[in-house]
Amino acid sequence: MESCEVCGNAYDKAFKVIAAGGQQHVFDSFECAFHALAPRCDHCGCRILGHGVEVAPAKKTYCCAHCAHAEGHRDIKDRQ
Repeated sequence: MESCEVCGNAYDKAFKVIAAGGQQHVFDSFECAFHALAPRCDHCGCRILGHGVEVAPAKKTYCCAHCAHAEGHRDIKDRQ
């Protein structure tokens, strides 16, 4: 039985996520996986669980166009 790297719960249904570069992670729930792996908005800091919006070449990621606009990226639109 493996233990979740976020909460430490030993769980018989734990699962592995292999990230880019071959880095392996073990979690007992999607909630813990999101907590550990989901990127954060560069404006408000919330976890981005959906598509988010990216600004190039700044390489910034925001949860929504509103946060991108708050950082001065007025040309960004949410996907429609």
